[in-house]
Amino acid sequence: MSALKKLAGETVIYGGSSIIGRFLNWWLVPFYTRMFLPEQYGIVSNVYAYVAFLLILLTYGMETSFFRFAGKSEKPDEVYTTTLLSLLVTSVSFVLVIFVFSGNLASWMEYPGHPEYVRWMGLTVALDAFTSIPFARLRLKSRPLRFAFVKLTGIAVNIGLNVFLIYYCPKIISANPDSIFRHIYNPDIGIGYVFISNLISSAVMLLLLLPDFIGKKMVFDKKLLMQMLNYGWPLLIVGLAGMVNQNIEKILMPKLLPASVDGLQQLGIYAANFKLAVLMNLFIQAFRYSFEPFFFSHYKGEDSKMTYALVMKYFVIFGLLIFLSVMLYIGIAKYFIGSRYYEGLRIVPFILMGYFFQGIFYTLSLWYKLTDKTSYGAKLALLGAVVTIGLNVLFIPVMGYMASAFAFLIASVFMTVASYLLGQKHFPVKYDLKRVALYFGVALVLYIVGVNINVPNHIIHYGIRTIVIIIFLAFVVVKEKKELKRLFV
Repeated sequence: MSALKKLAGETVIYGGSSIIGRFLNWWLVPFYTRMFLPEQYGIVSNVYAYVAFLLILLTYGMETSFFRFAGKSEKPDEVYTTTLLSLLVTSVSFVLVIFVFSGNLASWMEYPGHPEYVRWMGLTVALDAFTSIPFARLRLKSRPLRFAFVKLTGIAVNIGLNVFLIYYCPKIISANPDSIFRHIYNPDIGIGYVFISNLISSAVMLLLLLPDFIGKKMVFDKKLLMQMLNYGWPLLIVGLAGMVNQNIEKILMPKLLPASVDGLQQLGIYAANFKLAVLMNLFIQAFRYSFEPFFFSHYKGEDSKMTYALVMKYFVIFGLLIFLSVMLYIGIAKYFIGSRYYEGLRIVPFILMGYFFQGIFYTLSLWYKLTDKTSYGAKLALLGAVVTIGLNVLFIPVMGYMASAFAFLIASVFMTVASYLLGQKHFPVKYDLKRVALYFGVALVLYIVGVNINVPNHIIHYGIRTIVIIIFLAFVVVKEKKELKRLFV
């Protein structure tokens, strides 16, 4: 029991700090979309899409490998230093390549004349890859508070510098041209301050983590490294496939749109509206942090499969409630982004549903984790990646960013259905599909009715839409009355 309590407590801190961090970073979106034009925000989104892939490549599965080998080794410090030195070599090599070819890479990435963007973000990726192991060691040694402190400090520095450099510095210099801040602020850098802020944030986290590796005897075990690489390379493939499903369109869009269309502007509009689905994303992240330890700890229970089915049903209910809430209040939610981005609001329902099905997929994924058939997880991720790339390549030139929204939803549905069918073969669970389908159908009807209710008076308008949401909740309560009594009485 004490072990489970400890696990639960650490899950709250690790998961909470990650979710809080995501939420705080999300508040940069309304800031950016008011400070930058869509084509400028498109560059920011494009760069960070590359960063997401590069971070997976530069860690090459070593974080999980470190957990695996340090956890069973009699010399965990040697595992730590071997991993650290390996990442140091690859990170430094990566930075050297980036600095040599930054001009060519900037031109290839559709923003020639700004190789400094590539260099700044190259340094940031290298720092983040290197510090991933000290962070992993904190988790291994059960130091969640220090982990959360360093992470949240880095996020605070990033947000603070963004606001200071992009918003306050121009105002101060405009009011007082002789201000001391003229020596640290250059208006020509523009969106480059986004990348500079991120780089300084990563450097601050490295400094805070210095006590975790300075002074240690740096032992490098080549044989151990080969074993760790052999263990970690499949995780690299899975990570890249998963990232394709989430970010590949932000790389492909500027390259696939016709020359007559400003690809970075369209990407900026798409990326800003994509962020409006943050509530569903945060819900899924919170669920993931708690669900995995839950289903492993209940695996041997007599009613475990019935419990898993119940969890999936209630996940669907809460997910549909979030979908209805965001879409019926989209007229309010849209104010979180700048008005120049409103034309992309039509992608929001598809992104919300895409995230929703990703959550269901994760709920269903317990079958291959509990049966040690994790290779199926890799295969499903790769199939999803193929669908995502195929649909984007085929339809972005014709449909623009709407093709990416459709691709995100279709790939998520495809992976969910495939996982369900395979799961019923290898680890059958009697999910209440009739009830799930009923709730989905009712929510869809209420959504169609709700979005077509348009009253000039805003109070009445949103009052009616609130009633629509209450109708869904009331329907669920009536249907789940007996179950709810067992849970709460």
